[in-house]
Amino acid sequence: MAGVADLRRRVLMISGAIDTVDHDVSVSVNLPEPGRWQIIKAETNLTDRTWVAMQAATDEDSVFVDGSEALVMSRQFSKSFLTPDQRRLTFFGGEVRPGESVVKMYSLETTGRTPTYAYSRFSPLVTDTPEITARTVERLVAEGMPQRPVVEVIVPVTVVG
Repeated sequence: MAGVADLRRRVLMISGAIDTVDHDVSVSVNLPEPGRWQIIKAETNLTDRTWVAMQAATDEDSVFVDGSEALVMSRQFSKSFLTPDQRRLTFFGGEVRPGESVVKMYSLETTGRTPTYAYSRFSPLVTDTPEITARTVERLVAEGMPQRPVVEVIVPVTVVG
């Protein structure tokens, strides 16, 4: 993974790939300064499973920004859910098949220069019916995805602007 921070526009772009189905990915980013950042994150599904939901959970020094000025979206997922404490954001209502890329956009407010957030993905079992998958996704959105073993990644960031 790699990132580019546009200091003037307060935009952080991160790209990379995920090739594990059994681990969550913890991402640490070295920002040029704390505050509010618009995040554009693109990653490719290098696993052999289809992702039907993705969750990001922040550290204690960061929150996702909610409100009319905050753009929260993904081309691959039609829905998003942000918990009232603004620490967990879930994208669902779509899919990312093996070999496909996903793009997510959201704003992050951080008091530190090195925010860390964990990404989880949900893939249904091959034997799950669409109804079972829909109920499982509904439960995971409401309750959060259970934590799995974590792969930690430190994303190098190039500053522009």
